[in-house]
Amino acid sequence: MTRPFRHACAIAALIVGALPVGALAQDNPGEGKTVRMARATWDTGWFHGEVYGQLLEELGFTVEGPLTLDNPAFYQSVALGDVDLWVDGDIPLHNPYLPTIEGSAEFVGAVIKAGALQGYLVDKAAAEEFNIRTLDDFKRDEVKAAFDRNGDGMADLVACPPGWGCEILIDQHLDAYDLRDHVNPIKAGYPAAMADAIGAYSNGEHILFYTWTPNWTLAELKPGEDVMWIEVPSETIEGANLPDAPSIDGVEGCVADPCKVGFTPGDIAPVANTAFLEENPAVRVLLEQASIPLADSMAQNLAMRNGDDDIERQAAEWIEKNRATVDQWLQAARNSVD
Repeated sequence: MTRPFRHACAIAALIVGALPVGALAQDNPGEGKTVRMARATWDTGWFHGEVYGQLLEELGFTVEGPLTLDNPAFYQSVALGDVDLWVDGDIPLHNPYLPTIEGSAEFVGAVIKAGALQGYLVDKAAAEEFNIRTLDDFKRDEVKAAFDRNGDGMADLVACPPGWGCEILIDQHLDAYDLRDHVNPIKAGYPAAMADAIGAYSNGEHILFYTWTPNWTLAELKPGEDVMWIEVPSETIEGANLPDAPSIDGVEGCVADPCKVGFTPGDIAPVANTAFLEENPAVRVLLEQASIPLADSMAQNLAMRNGDDDIERQAAEWIEKNRATVDQWLQAARNSVD
């Protein structure tokens, strides 16, 4: 066992060894059971997974993994029962995967409710110099030239890697707003592409990028100070079929209020195999009860970006800092077991 908490589990097991079997089962509903966890390829969600993994261990489960998977591989694996859960689902961004898991797996609870704000940002200097308000402004020659870092005549956009839900929506935007000849989506690994963009920004170059919350990018590049959210255009080309994306009030650092970012704010949510949940009601109740504040997630993401990558310690410290609330979640999970 590698996590510090597991040593505490061993001590606790000795202490409760003399308790009646019924009491032991209630306090440790996961005793003798394994949870096979997965996590997404983006590291901004790894903290969430570690917190949930340690909570499952407090319920007596042995946590196996996490196995790092891309979206398509995870949704197929959880539907087949090859993994039991992850806490990196994104509603409605991951809705295209619903047919894959129908009848076999489900979203349950919310790690961060309505915390997944998504959209496009540019550096503030460019927004002011070129009066950039929407993606449509990237059809202007002077704007394209200012954001063209590889000399192909198009503005470079840090987008999403193949297989991510945001890749699909970004591609839909490029088609719906007739931007294919004006914007070049960079689909390399996201952390590396953003690190490159931030380096360019530090050197005085202009940047255009997609991001979401929680994410370390907006802790390092602060909306309203370093960068600005921009809107999607009001009009689309004929035949475009985009999902509804409402204007959102009070988006800090947006060029307009309300702000039409082009994406519906989503829930970061656990996704679990349904048969596994039926066999382990304590897990279902824990997933329904637990959550992590967006601000705490953003703070951990920035710490990780700045070199503190001891996620196990960070998760353990967060749990102890929030022990009173955590114990309520754990007790509710224990009470679900007859």
